[in-house]
Amino acid sequence: RIIEWLVPDNMHHQWLLLAACFWVIFMFMVASKFITLTFKDLDGYSTKQEFLFLTTMPEAGKMPEEKLPEDVKPTENVLPKNQLDQPLMYLERLELIRNVCRDEALRNLSHTTVSKFVLDRIFVCDKHKILFCQTPKVGNTQWKKVLIVLNGAFPSIEEIPESVVHDHEKNGLPRLSSFSRAGVQKRLKTYFKFFIVRDPFERLISAFKDKFVHNPRFEPWYRHEIAPGIIRKYRRNRTETRGIQFEDFVRYLGDPNHRWLDLQFGDHIIHWVTYVELCAPCEIKYSVIGHHETLEEDAPYILREAGIDHLVSYPTIPPGITVYNRTKVEHYFLGISKRDIRRLYARFEGDFKLFGYQKPDFLLN
Repeated sequence: RIIEWLVPDNMHHQWLLLAACFWVIFMFMVASKFITLTFKDLDGYSTKQEFLFLTTMPEAGKMPEEKLPEDVKPTENVLPKNQLDQPLMYLERLELIRNVCRDEALRNLSHTTVSKFVLDRIFVCDKHKILFCQTPKVGNTQWKKVLIVLNGAFPSIEEIPESVVHDHEKNGLPRLSSFSRAGVQKRLKTYFKFFIVRDPFERLISAFKDKFVHNPRFEPWYRHEIAPGIIRKYRRNRTETRGIQFEDFVRYLGDPNHRWLDLQFGDHIIHWVTYVELCAPCEIKYSVIGHHETLEEDAPYILREAGIDHLVSYPTIPPGITVYNRTKVEHYFLGISKRDIRRLYARFEGDFKLFGYQKPDFLLN
């Protein structure tokens, strides 16, 4: 009888022990899941903080020995609530550039050598540690005025004569190419760097109008030297006696063998060469890329990020001047063959991809 009583009691204890083990295992799994979710949240928060830090102090990890002058204090302005998403937008622009630069299929269209031609395009403000890459026909003149004031050549933008802005012997804007090799490398690594882009085809239209149609700065060589060279090479109707037409300009730019003419034209080509050729965005790590289409928001943001918004303001932007005008683009490309437009796009495809501009299928198809 004692044995018969002990056997069921022993089995009862085994079942209790087994149930306790299952309970311990279940609690361990719940606790493990909670710990994993907690650490994931912490990592996400840390990543967001790091991104925010990168937008406020670009390349801070590379400048321990560099100290800002005492009279330059970083801005502490807080973005308005309706602009809180702006830092993400600028980070996405930089991330897009990095991704396109890694695309081997686009390598010939996205990479270039950081040559003297590129260094000549970059203006320097040593006092506030800023580099600005010149991209003509994208509000470039106004940014030059900002840097002229920062360099101390004139006390305010309003006091800068228009004739001085592009006179590089009088405007007080040194080019990066004027420094030693070590000086160039140091500035590229530690300074705040930016440039502005716009829809590539709209920029070409602006360049054509400015240099070959209106020519407001009176630069006669565009009409009397460059235009005849393009017409001789690319005009199909040899009996046509009118001045250069946009069709001639497009055919010249889309020609894979355009470089022999570019060499004859010299630095005048900066008004229509690609952003890649001007600023080498895959070789130089820029802090901010501004877009002409969002310049009303981008200009104040750039001034804040550079820590100079308390020293100078970007000139007033006329209403509607930065809006992309598809009707104008369609008008200029009307009558131009699809073959010539496709060849033009093939040359500027790198600019479209790097800076997130949509492929102009309404022109190509």
